[in-house]
Amino acid sequence: MLDLAHHAPKPKVISGATGDWELVIGMEIHAQVASKAKLFSGASTEFGAEPNSNVSFVDAAMPGMLPVVNEFCIEQAVRTGLGLKAAINLRSAFDRKNYFYPDLPQGYQISQLYHPLVGEGEVLVEMGPGIGRRVRIERIHVEQDAGKSIHDMDPNMSFVDLNRTGVALMEIVSRPDIRGPEEAAAYVLKLRQILRYLGTCDGNMQNGNLRADVNVSVCRPGQYEKYEETQDFSHLGTRCEIKNMNSMRFIQQAIEFEARRQIAILEDGGKVDQETRLYDPDRGETRSMRSKEEAHDYRYFPCPDLLPLEIEQAWVDGIAAAMPELPDAKKARFMADYGLTDYDASVLTAELEHARFFEAVAQGRDGKAAANWVINELFGRLNKQGLAIADSPVSATQLGGLLDLIAAGTISGKIGKDLFEILWTEGGDPAQIVEARGMKQVTDTGAIEKAVDEIIAANPAQVEKAKANPKLAGWFVGQVMKATGGKANPKAVNDLVTARLGL
Repeated sequence: MLDLAHHAPKPKVISGATGDWELVIGMEIHAQVASKAKLFSGASTEFGAEPNSNVSFVDAAMPGMLPVVNEFCIEQAVRTGLGLKAAINLRSAFDRKNYFYPDLPQGYQISQLYHPLVGEGEVLVEMGPGIGRRVRIERIHVEQDAGKSIHDMDPNMSFVDLNRTGVALMEIVSRPDIRGPEEAAAYVLKLRQILRYLGTCDGNMQNGNLRADVNVSVCRPGQYEKYEETQDFSHLGTRCEIKNMNSMRFIQQAIEFEARRQIAILEDGGKVDQETRLYDPDRGETRSMRSKEEAHDYRYFPCPDLLPLEIEQAWVDGIAAAMPELPDAKKARFMADYGLTDYDASVLTAELEHARFFEAVAQGRDGKAAANWVINELFGRLNKQGLAIADSPVSATQLGGLLDLIAAGTISGKIGKDLFEILWTEGGDPAQIVEARGMKQVTDTGAIEKAVDEIIAANPAQVEKAKANPKLAGWFVGQVMKATGGKANPKAVNDLVTARLGL
């Protein structure tokens, strides 16, 4: 398990012309709520629909249309808060965030500033076996998404697609606890994993269902510790926000560039301006988008169309009682129940579908053997062919049947790999394939003895070498396996070779 007290990773240090600098990073993750309907309307949230086809009168801000809260979206946000060990506020309220943009028909966004639905929580991020960072969550508020402006379809015009307008988002705001690019990417990965386990967000970054705004600042060594003591943000330096990041690799690259840009300004005697920036992956740099707005710039005020949101503790308790097993708990259980290493348990629990497949294979069988076959053979082949676990040609039942045949001594591990190939390409029942194709392991001691004696008799020079160096006895084992078409029991062959050579 993670040891956060004594083995936390060291902050990223960048050496400048005037000394060392440390990175300080906070993140705002926008996670689209897994819901078939939008936050304040019944319009569909289906991805890839024809432009402007999933738009209700409410989403289009037609006169007289009033929002109605989607209870399921609120439930999903509460479930997320519970998954992040956060406080659930039984009373919250919606506010209007006022700004004009072509893809925001209302001219304001309904969000939560003063009274968010979810309060403080935490995410434990693993940076190595048993080494981790606790990233504190400041709040989670629920808000509606804007639409999408499209600028590359016509040289003279821009287009607007309002399908995303009104889609429910959870904005998960962290404290400035992240200290390097790798930690930032690991934090997003861990948060994505938790959301997917909870079923509250599908985490699809390519579709924009999970996006990150990254706040970066730099400070001298020791300043972060002063911030921790005083909670005075002035110790952390002026931050710049990099908007709408949807790639782990780009997040790391953007942080690295932005930190060095700020250090260069400060060491040249300049001042870092607080602003919003965009990352250009083609040029590998951030560029200014606009000056960073504060809350007062958006003229927040309570939304007059929505009453404060009041929920009952019993309702929250009901959601808590139905919570699934989360990644850290599942990993610990896999290590305890199946005797897995930290690494293997991490691989198998990285995705919920992977964990479920493994458990189906391991049920009633040797956990370590199941892990080896799932990770090395199945995952290896899936990765090679670019397939998801749901598209695996070999089912958990088939792979379990293969393991049963090995455990019973019916086939060897080598034959098992040949059988796996048949299952992958042709399918079928493992036991029936082994019977029909004569793939059973040779366990007849007499037949194996005959093969061993013949090979020893035919290679007297090699016998002398093996007696001088017992490690060379493996050559005879290989020859016997080859002579028997790989069907001889490897342990029986090894025992007989050792006995015949007097080793």
